[in-house]
Amino acid sequence: MMQTLPGKNYPLGATFDGQGTNFALFSVNATKVELCLFAADNETETARIELSEYTDEVWHIYLPDIKPGTLYGYRVHGPYEPHNGHRFNPAKLLLDPYAKKLTRGFSWSNSHYGYDVQSRQQDLIIDHTDNAGFMPKCVVCDNAAKVERQVHIAPHQAIIYEAHVKGLTKLKQDIPQQHRGTYLGLAHPTTISYLQQLGVTSIELLPVQAFLDEPFVLEKGLKNYWGYNSIGFFAPEPRYCVDDEIAEFRALVEAFHQAGMEVIVDVVYNHTAEGNHLGPTFSFKGIDNASYYRLENEDKRFYVNHSGCGNTLNLAHPRVLQLVMDSLRYWVEVMGVDGFRFDLAPILGRKNYQTNDNFDSHTAFFATLRQDPVLANVRMIAEPWDIGHGGYQLGQFPGNWQEWNDRFRDAVRRFWRGDEGMIPELARRLHGSADIFEHHGRRPFASVNLVTAHDGYTLHDLVTYEQRHNHANGENNSDGHGSNFSCNYGVEGETNDQRINQIRAQQKRNILATLFLAQGTPMLLGGDERNHSQSGNNNAYCQDNQLTWLNWHKDDDQQMHFVQQLIWLRKQHPLLNRRHYQHGQTRSSKTGLPDLSWFNCHGEAMDESNWHNKALKSFAMMLAETNHHQAMLHAKHYAATADCQVSVDDGLLIIFNAHHHATRFQLPKLVGKWTVIINTANAEAPVDDQLITDTELAVAAYSTLVLTYSQIDIQE
Repeated sequence: MMQTLPGKNYPLGATFDGQGTNFALFSVNATKVELCLFAADNETETARIELSEYTDEVWHIYLPDIKPGTLYGYRVHGPYEPHNGHRFNPAKLLLDPYAKKLTRGFSWSNSHYGYDVQSRQQDLIIDHTDNAGFMPKCVVCDNAAKVERQVHIAPHQAIIYEAHVKGLTKLKQDIPQQHRGTYLGLAHPTTISYLQQLGVTSIELLPVQAFLDEPFVLEKGLKNYWGYNSIGFFAPEPRYCVDDEIAEFRALVEAFHQAGMEVIVDVVYNHTAEGNHLGPTFSFKGIDNASYYRLENEDKRFYVNHSGCGNTLNLAHPRVLQLVMDSLRYWVEVMGVDGFRFDLAPILGRKNYQTNDNFDSHTAFFATLRQDPVLANVRMIAEPWDIGHGGYQLGQFPGNWQEWNDRFRDAVRRFWRGDEGMIPELARRLHGSADIFEHHGRRPFASVNLVTAHDGYTLHDLVTYEQRHNHANGENNSDGHGSNFSCNYGVEGETNDQRINQIRAQQKRNILATLFLAQGTPMLLGGDERNHSQSGNNNAYCQDNQLTWLNWHKDDDQQMHFVQQLIWLRKQHPLLNRRHYQHGQTRSSKTGLPDLSWFNCHGEAMDESNWHNKALKSFAMMLAETNHHQAMLHAKHYAATADCQVSVDDGLLIIFNAHHHATRFQLPKLVGKWTVIINTANAEAPVDDQLITDTELAVAAYSTLVLTYSQIDIQE
């Protein structure tokens, strides 16, 4: 008989102390908890041990003989009363919410349902079928050493690259085949070198916490590719590993840190893979459904569904909040990550009052983050919307957060598509969206500027398709965004028409230039620099195949080099990443130029008639340096951290022309030197240095020009 000791109620999870393992599981409503141990074959149950100790709502036990590598799961007893919010079912093997590692033994079965699927009463009749043979098992892990964070990217210097662990390297031929599509493939020197040469500072990974495939996706022969279906908030997803996911993910982070880049992970703390009242039972639902989830007040059989995925995690419960905070700290301290992007983040700030479920940036979650010594200075990025009442909260997150800015996305898409009346909106977005973010000390970098992301069209598809083409998803092409603000320029899909292809290529350069020339934090979708296409699928969440995997065509090198040059230009010109908002109220003592100004095609300041002229699709933004001494000091510091030369210009003039015809543009009446450094109409050399003497420029249709202005040459 196995020796047992009472153990401790903290920390939660399975904790090996060098001799034995302490098991601790929170459940306030359970009547009995059993720990099930399994053999290495992942199937044979070797022992079932009751956790006899119960302290502060935590069931616990210590087993002196249990070492790392042991497989385990839980069976939790209690009432099966859906109307009261209880769904205990000891026939179901459950995953430990604190499991650091899972086996890869999951397969779908109706035995995962806690209720009788054949019953006409749906989920009201309990099912006693054992699901253990189809479940992954939790793995007892040794205590990994904490990671010393090595990378500190200043917020205004960050350039984010959103990528999928598998999709980025699955087809990369210069990586060993067994490592392609894995953590080790992402950490491979050729991948790191590519991203370094591109110039990005931070990689933002789609979910890497353990997730499961939904049954309705599996039934169609597909998979959950994106990973927004979490079930383990501590365990790295095992499908991306070769042998040991913890060691390999830590190696990935170490490789990026050695290269001077951040690793940000997309996390899903708003819902879990267990779905609604008709969903399966994998973990939380069977451990303490009434505590872990938000349930409807009128009938606790049903779930509050602010996520659109069937359930909503109950962060207003102190133990659930503890789970999330412990998870975040683990990913920073042990896994080494530098930041998080929070999926459907308003859910994290919703109150749990019966009469008020509104978002509040001062809820316990945000307050706890602010004072946490580990997490207070970690990069936090919000997806600032969910599907609940009042779910759109762009600009309302705490002052140290950054937020995905869909207003930027839509303004850029619509302006370059040629929509009328877009100049005022685009100007606000180019300015760093001060109208949204400039409060409570927030800075321009709070706005994460994006034009494309994993959810929606790729950049290539944005200029190639006007209708979504999601038939491969098996939902009759009814899924995905309906309002994409895209344009195909005459033909839906790919074409051999050179005129159309030339316009498409130029529009891609325009969109990319706008992204990197705007104030704020630019985020590039991985693959956009290489013309990656999903054949018009704008909801490829279930496409784990060559539709989504980045294809490394040599033909796409030209666009990659353009993006590379844009990023280096952004780093070289500090005017493009200001740390504070400017409003044209401060003038340079040297040139007399205001820090920010807007011009029409006559070289005159934009007036009210220009701003309200809906037919106008051409204008210019000028950024001017007002404190050259301070700028020189910042430039020297920035050059050291960004590892590039930095130019301190008197000014930058950025001209946008979305008209379908060329426009004459009069330069502002300034004495000095003008140099064109970007011309998106020049396909062969869109980034160059061209000194000009004419005061009037011909700006091609669908094009962007960037000029540097200097009154005199600056001697460093």
